Amino acid sequence: MTESVLLRLTPTRLAPEQAAFAAHVAAGLAARPRVLPARFFYDETGSALFETITKLPEYYPTRTESSLLAAHGADIARLVGPGRAVLEFGAGSATKTPLLLRHLAARAYVPIDISGPFMQAAARALAEAHPGLAVHPVIADFTSAYSLPQAVRGQDLLGFFPGSTIGNFSPAEAVDLLRKFRAVLGAQGWLVIGIDTRKSPSILVPAYDDAAGVTARFNLNLLARINRELGASIPLDAFAHEIRWNDAEGRIEMHLRAERAVSFTLLGQRHEMARGETLHTENSYKFTYEEASLLARAAGFTPRACWTDAAGLFALHAWQATAAALHP
Repeated sequence: MTESVLLRLTPTRLAPEQAAFAAHVAAGLAARPRVLPARFFYDETGSALFETITKLPEYYPTRTESSLLAAHGADIARLVGPGRAVLEFGAGSATKTPLLLRHLAARAYVPIDISGPFMQAAARALAEAHPGLAVHPVIADFTSAYSLPQAVRGQDLLGFFPGSTIGNFSPAEAVDLLRKFRAVLGAQGWLVIGIDTRKSPSILVPAYDDAAGVTARFNLNLLARINRELGASIPLDAFAHEIRWNDAEGRIEMHLRAERAVSFTLLGQRHEMARGETLHTENSYKFTYEEASLLARAAGFTPRACWTDAAGLFALHAWQATAAALHP
């Protein structure tokens, strides 16, 4: 659905970011099975809820990755060398960033995130904590086109992509995204990336279905955002949070399941869902070391190091941009 169609359906003009949001939601509701794009979880409320999720006892990725960064930040610094500008893709609250920056003697830090107010507040706090560091926030969807600040162009760059966010993309989409990172980081670039590992569903499922129900609220907030920003009439009490482990695909799936038959409107269009039908809101792929290395090489990186915790719950990888080579 194009913006011109959306404008005919709504009484007031949509801002460009709202038009994009509306177009993706409309397309997802029309699809079968129905889907909603995970990147729209992160409005101000969703970002705050996710920060709460990262502190839950069931959610191992954040604390495990943080411990790996604390233990191996100096190793990363020795690999990549001093004086780089650090680009963080999907920076959010940037809580892990200081664990890396303290070892790097970085020239600048560029947080890139779609959630402007949330990310800018984090960037200000980081700049205050590191007075010698130039901080240049970029409000953008890191999966789309954006421009780097002039101040870091031509510098040697280190990309930082923590949190296993790469797992939210299908393997083909992940390779495409990593190729975009490779293009941004350049021929001398490095990427430090956190990737969740394959493990027992008995560990994975509770991490996305916590006892306190925070992840459920995070999931349902996407519907609240659609109602709030696009004027939809989705009955929030009709939907429940549902988690599935898809072993064949190697991924956790997050859904919103209709607990009863529902009918609602969005941008003048009526939608109906049967009881038990779901809105598929997120995938989180888990990778073996070999699978992660294949992603790297397919995207133009060479794996140089990998660190895991003793239980193998999470992996921190360092990849170097692969030099161009002649082939027979």
